[in-house]
Amino acid sequence: MSELITCKNLTKRFGNHTALDHLNLSLDSGKIIGLLGPNGSGKTTLLKLLNGLLTPSEGEVLIAGNHPGIETKRVVSYLPDKMYLGSWMRVSDLLTYYSDFFEDFDMSRANAMLESLKISPKDRLKTMSKGTKEKVQLILTMSRRAKLYCLDEPIAGVDPAARDYILSTILNNYEPDASILISTHLISDVENILDEVIFIQEGQLKLHASVEDIRMQEGESIDSYFREVFKC
Repeated sequence: MSELITCKNLTKRFGNHTALDHLNLSLDSGKIIGLLGPNGSGKTTLLKLLNGLLTPSEGEVLIAGNHPGIETKRVVSYLPDKMYLGSWMRVSDLLTYYSDFFEDFDMSRANAMLESLKISPKDRLKTMSKGTKEKVQLILTMSRRAKLYCLDEPIAGVDPAARDYILSTILNNYEPDASILISTHLISDVENILDEVIFIQEGQLKLHASVEDIRMQEGESIDSYFREVFKC
């Protein structure tokens, strides 16, 4: 395994508000990592910095040794927490758009996921439920052969019965040597697929550890330990 993400004193301010505060973090390739913390802790800000949608106020972030930019966009696949696709578009239009834009987009993988989730390429987004739209966004994200997948609340909009299926879709459709960084509040639903967890609070790193170590040392689930660490 090699170091995929490096954050050195990474800081992001919005006016007088500090969203990330001198964050130091190193993440290896080949891991599924939970990015966990209360609302407003800086999770989405970190994902946006990794994807070059924000620039640091101080410090730096590196992805495979490069600052976020054209080179890193070739290897990072990002699922934001909000819908970003035009509601007038058909699913087939979106597949073509992604295929044209990203060299690593795997059309056969995308079509297989659509079929397994029973989504027709002919459907327009405006005719879909919120959960189905989020599934389409996930399919587009996971159909890239990326080195880093950044998923911001990938199962928040789907019903409990569909969550296991969505997580299975994620597990079965990413590159084995890639890493997945998942930001979520639904810890109990995802903890069984995680290798590591990152706890952040008020923009600062509170914990970075393997799931196995936490379970052995604390004798409880990640969900229970999270509730203990962040209890009001």
